[in-house]
Amino acid sequence: MVYDRYETLRIDVDARGVATVILNRPDKHNSINAALISDLTDATTALAEDRAVRVVVLTGAGKSFCAGGDFNWFASNVQKSRTERVEQSASLARLLRRLDTLPKPLIGRINGPAYGGGVGLMSVCDYTLGAEGARFGLTEVRLGLLPANISPYVVARIGAAASRETMLSGAFFDTARAERIGLLTEVVAPGALDEAVERIVDAHLQAAPGAVADTKRLIAYVAGHDLDDSMIYTADRLADAWETEEGIEGIDSFLSKSAPSWRVK
Repeated sequence: MVYDRYETLRIDVDARGVATVILNRPDKHNSINAALISDLTDATTALAEDRAVRVVVLTGAGKSFCAGGDFNWFASNVQKSRTERVEQSASLARLLRRLDTLPKPLIGRINGPAYGGGVGLMSVCDYTLGAEGARFGLTEVRLGLLPANISPYVVARIGAAASRETMLSGAFFDTARAERIGLLTEVVAPGALDEAVERIVDAHLQAAPGAVADTKRLIAYVAGHDLDDSMIYTADRLADAWETEEGIEGIDSFLSKSAPSWRVK
C-alpha cells in the first residue's frame, strides 16, 4: 500500500511490517489542524486494513511530539456556524476513536513536548516511550477551553484523580510525573529512544497479529462491562480462539518446540 499521499504526515513501512507514522509539521510543533486530522484519520484506516502492517509507531518530526491544537485552526472555527464547529470537533473525536481501536499495537515514540491534543494522542497509544526532559500539559483551561474530545482517553489512561490534578490547573509537568501517573509507560534518555522503541517493537512482533487484534477488543469490552457480562464474552472468545488458524498453529508450535510463522527472529 502507498503512504506518500499525505501533506502533514510521513509514513515508512519496513520489511517486518513496522509502520512509522511521523507527524510532519515541525515548524508548527506538529500541532493539530484540519489537514492533519484528515490525513491521520485516512492513514489510520489504511494501516488498519493493511495486512502487511503489524505494528505502528507514532512520533513527531523535529523537537516536539505534538503541541496540541493549532491556534489558526481554533481561530478559523470561531468564525464558523455552530453546526460547522461541531463537525470540526467531531472530526477530532473520530480520529481519536480510530487510533484507540486500531487492531494493531500502537507505540508512542514521544520525542518531545506534548500539550492538549498531543496528550490525547499519547493516551490512545498502547505503549508510550518518552524522552527524558520533555514537558507535558493539559493546558486547555488556560485558554478558556476544555479538553473535551481527548478526555475519555486521558481519563481512561491516567484515572480521574490525576485528570483533576492536571486538567483543572493546566500546569506543565515533567516526564517523571508523566510516568508516575501512567501517561508514559517508560522514560529513557533522548539518545536511547530509538533503541527502546526497537526493543518494544521486537516484543510485539513475537505475537500473533489476529490474536493481538482480538485482545485489544477484549480489553475494551471488559473495561466497559460488568463481571457477569464479561464472563460470558470471555468464555466465547477463548472457545473461538481455540478454533482459529493462529490458535491451532500456536498450540502445535509450543508442543513441537518450533517457532510459529508470525514470530520475527
